[in-house]
Amino acid sequence: MSATYCLSLSLPSAAVHAFEAIFEPLDGAIVTGGRDPQGMVPWQLYLAEPPAAEEIERLLAIACEIADIATPPAYSLDKLPEVDWVAESQKALPPILAGRFRIRGSHVTEPAPPGAVDLLIDANAAFGTGRHETTRGCLLALQDIAKRRPVSLILDMGCGSGVLAMAAAKLWPCRVLGVDNDAPSIRVAAENLKANGVVDAVTLLCGDGFRDARVRQAGPYDLILANILAEPLCRMAEDVKRHLAPGGLVILSGLLTTQERQVTARYRAAGLVLVTRYRLAEWSTLVLKRG
Repeated sequence: MSATYCLSLSLPSAAVHAFEAIFEPLDGAIVTGGRDPQGMVPWQLYLAEPPAAEEIERLLAIACEIADIATPPAYSLDKLPEVDWVAESQKALPPILAGRFRIRGSHVTEPAPPGAVDLLIDANAAFGTGRHETTRGCLLALQDIAKRRPVSLILDMGCGSGVLAMAAAKLWPCRVLGVDNDAPSIRVAAENLKANGVVDAVTLLCGDGFRDARVRQAGPYDLILANILAEPLCRMAEDVKRHLAPGGLVILSGLLTTQERQVTARYRAAGLVLVTRYRLAEWSTLVLKRG
């Protein structure tokens, strides 16, 4: 994408995930910077076409409601020179480590550290470059599970860029079904599968979650991954239990530490028990087991 407009604003760190999810349909490339001492994060969305001000304000209002922000942040929408701003922004993104995983953009050509599992993920239109605490928490959980047990069939619900599906395929000799209701995300994920050499292990599906008959028929799953948001995680608790194999595990992320109790209670009511949790900054990743 040759982006010619940039939507810029500054967010509390805890709100980044919600804003990425809500602005994803604009089909742009999202770039975030590091937190400042006040916990604020610079957030930029590079776009080929400028959205109407009413649309920006509508999405801001939705994202603020989800992130529990009283006043929408000030923003700017600037026309940019004819430069590949996605490529330029990628140059400023160093590789990051999440346990054994190294997540890098294509601009990083240095060899991975010995023993590292390399994942190539460029900033793109799909959510999930591995740089958010929610994704990193899932990667840490996957590695710990891989030390203890084999897994044959995995469902990545809301797969976005496919980073978690690819990570699972690197850890186990398994089959992974990656599902997302956003067609551009599926296209980006397909490109990432090729770049990471896991096309044969991962099947991608554009569908409406557990409502899709193909998702239901492929189970039950040994492991379900869901890095979404707290409310949809709660709504799918019964479906997760229904399509999880006995003794199977689910990794839930996209929730704040303050939302742990709400999500855990919903899954406990569905018959799952909490195994462990990972906390990175304000974000939690939960691992639960079907009894």
